[in-house]
Amino acid sequence: MATIFWASDSTVQYNSILTYPQTGMGQVLHLFLKPEVVVSNHAKNGRSTKSFLDEGRVAAIYDEIKEGDFLFIEFGHNDEKKEDPARYTEPFGEFSDDLERFINMARNKKAHPVLITPLERRCFDEDGKLGRSIKVDYVEATKKTAERLNVPVVDLYTLSRAELEKAGPEKTKEWYMHLPEGVYPYHMEGLVDDSHLKYAGAVVFAGCIAKGLKELGGIYSDLLMAWE
Repeated sequence: MATIFWASDSTVQYNSILTYPQTGMGQVLHLFLKPEVVVSNHAKNGRSTKSFLDEGRVAAIYDEIKEGDFLFIEFGHNDEKKEDPARYTEPFGEFSDDLERFINMARNKKAHPVLITPLERRCFDEDGKLGRSIKVDYVEATKKTAERLNVPVVDLYTLSRAELEKAGPEKTKEWYMHLPEGVYPYHMEGLVDDSHLKYAGAVVFAGCIAKGLKELGGIYSDLLMAWE
């Protein structure tokens, strides 16, 4: 029985009632997986490749991951925060080097690493046109690292942008943490957050990851149940 381990940030993390209704993609990916596939979600809010490594979170995965398992790696949102030296990484420097460390860790245990480009934020302008919130260098660095190290990559950035553009600015408010007053817990009322997901958005974008795995074929598509 294979286990998918997640190394990522708040876009993936498992949430409790303390952050309800925020939902990470790692919380709902199981909806697309065969019942025998297990998800071990180590993603944590606010982490970059650098802080995830510095806090020993990769070591915790290393202790558990085994031959035939999978390591899904999705970062970039917090690596681009130049004002925070504890998290910031140069895309074609430390960021790429850190991704290689994740990959080597998985391969040392004979597990299968998968790189995933960062999820796009909800970033429509006044005219309803989708902008760009992620520095594209982190997307390209992820792809180039995958190519250099012969690692499969799921281009979630491109897939998520397609879903956002198709749905438009109003519909996608249902996907992100736009919380009207009188509906959600008092400490969340009136929140407008275009980075973190609600359940509906997590399902849409986990579906993008599943689509990417299906396109990879082989052992990656074998993780998925039949749908569509």
